[in-house]
Amino acid sequence: MKPFYRFLILLTFFSIVESSCNSKHQILLISKAFKFVSGFNSSTLFQTRISNSHITKIVLPSKNLTGTISWGYLKNISNLQILDLSGNSLQGHVPSWFWSSFSSLLEINLSRNKFGGSITIELNNKTSTIQNLNLSHNRFTNVAQLSSFQNLKILDLSHNNLRALPLGFQNLTKLQHLDLSSCNLKDNIKPISSLHNLHYLDLSNNTLTGNFPSDFPPLHNLKFLNISQNNFTYHNTKQNIIHRKQTKPTSKTLILIVCSVSSTVFVIAIISIWVIFIINKKMKQRSKMKKWAISLPVMMNKTNTKVEKTGPFEFETESGTTWVADVKEPTSAAVVMFEKPLMNFTFKDLIIATSHFGKESQLAEGRCGPVYWAVLPGEIHVAIKVLEHVRDVDYDDSVAMFVDLSKLKHPNLLPLSGYCIAGKEKLVLYEFMANGDLGRWLHELPTGDTNIEDWTGDTWEFQNSVVESSSEKMGWLTRHRIAVGIARGLAYLHHAGSKPVVHGHLVTSNILLTDNFEPRISDFGLRIHSSLNGGTEDDVFCFGVVLMELLTGRIGTMTTIIAVRKAAREGQHVRVLDERLLLGGDSAVSEMVESLVVAVLCMAESPSKRPTMQQVLGLLKDIHTH
Repeated sequence: MKPFYRFLILLTFFSIVESSCNSKHQILLISKAFKFVSGFNSSTLFQTRISNSHITKIVLPSKNLTGTISWGYLKNISNLQILDLSGNSLQGHVPSWFWSSFSSLLEINLSRNKFGGSITIELNNKTSTIQNLNLSHNRFTNVAQLSSFQNLKILDLSHNNLRALPLGFQNLTKLQHLDLSSCNLKDNIKPISSLHNLHYLDLSNNTLTGNFPSDFPPLHNLKFLNISQNNFTYHNTKQNIIHRKQTKPTSKTLILIVCSVSSTVFVIAIISIWVIFIINKKMKQRSKMKKWAISLPVMMNKTNTKVEKTGPFEFETESGTTWVADVKEPTSAAVVMFEKPLMNFTFKDLIIATSHFGKESQLAEGRCGPVYWAVLPGEIHVAIKVLEHVRDVDYDDSVAMFVDLSKLKHPNLLPLSGYCIAGKEKLVLYEFMANGDLGRWLHELPTGDTNIEDWTGDTWEFQNSVVESSSEKMGWLTRHRIAVGIARGLAYLHHAGSKPVVHGHLVTSNILLTDNFEPRISDFGLRIHSSLNGGTEDDVFCFGVVLMELLTGRIGTMTTIIAVRKAAREGQHVRVLDERLLLGGDSAVSEMVESLVVAVLCMAESPSKRPTMQQVLGLLKDIHTH
């Protein structure tokens, strides 16, 4: 029997190893899927649910995620049941294959993001398993077909620009909750009349037409109905839930109406009093915790003089998240300024300079945490970044990291000006760059929307709404100079020291611009967990994506990368260049094509085939501009 027991032990061991490898592989796939998403880091993966070696839940709501998802990497997460990415700033479109790639998917929540384009569904005659689908508060422009979502119980498409009702409502026999409010709908409402199991229906704030109630689902099942701000016509039919004759209301009827209104007002008053009571109770509980909102920094003592409150201090960001400086006195946390060591600043000075870290001072919420703008005494303009992902790093290690970063000096790097450690919170200070970041300059210019939502097929259609901007701002000469500057800064990080400094997340939002459009790389050296951030080869890939964005004017999604690779293979580089750049003559076009070849080299699928940043810099400098 001993060999048999040995066999069982070995079998168990191999099962455990296989299970562990499988889960690690899926975590790696998720990391790749979120490679171009700011705000995503390795710690967020622990909020996924792993069951039987498979990831079944990806739950990342309100995590300040910005950017585009590379959906293709999620194809092999075959046991996924719940996907919740709500409350972020993710953009791009959801590919049509996504809806048919998961046999066990029950819930999708992509609400309160910036997803757009048409929702095209390829289910290949399959019935979707999804029961709860929330795509509200996005930028979707159309939903092609719903007939395969026969298991749907909750559907929320509100606050999009759908313009037309989706087809296939007759197959949604299990649907109980439907929200189509604020979708710019103009159709007749008749197609939803077959939804006999609805308990909740919101069609408000559209211009829908149809007869009420004959064109509606049975009203006796509804617990909530809102059809305000539409163009419905009202007919008194036998199907009406309230039977009335075409006569003037009697005095008895009027009395009933008055009583009903009075009762409603009374109920509302009771509810309002109850809500106020609950709010006051929560406020008292909050004050007992002694987490003071810094927007009220003083209090009065018995002698009627102002006394500063003691901490810890709690600050709410623009997205609703909070961070806490766990210090008793704000003056006890010093601000260390590397270039101005004689300046005597404290955390209190940062509080005052940012209007108590108010939302009006907040510039952004990036991958590491919220960023604020401040003017310190002496007219020192700085950007203050809260590093949420290093809260558990101890004081000495944090100081050592900041000192090392302050020594990295290069014209194309944004130097670390200083730091402040307030409890577990670590704040870093940079020179404020009034021109903002490259991504905003490139994709959010007043010349027009360069969103990829309407970019379909293999050709790149020039949008008529895009007006040619000045050559100084959008010309090829400026973009080439920006590309060379970024390459110089990254080459310095990789090759100047005894060991390379890996950026880990080089994207256009981490490249700031000076007044003369000289690029400065920010957010480098702050990756504590480097195992998931890759090496210098990944930085080269990211640079290739940035260079591609400069050349094409398109956001660097995987869809964009695939299209550019395809154009390069076919020798059709010009096809994917930014139309705004094609006005500089044949020599400029030739230089852009050469630069696009460099970008494709950097984005080689095999890391070993990617050039070093020194080689990339040499190639770009050899492309002479006029």
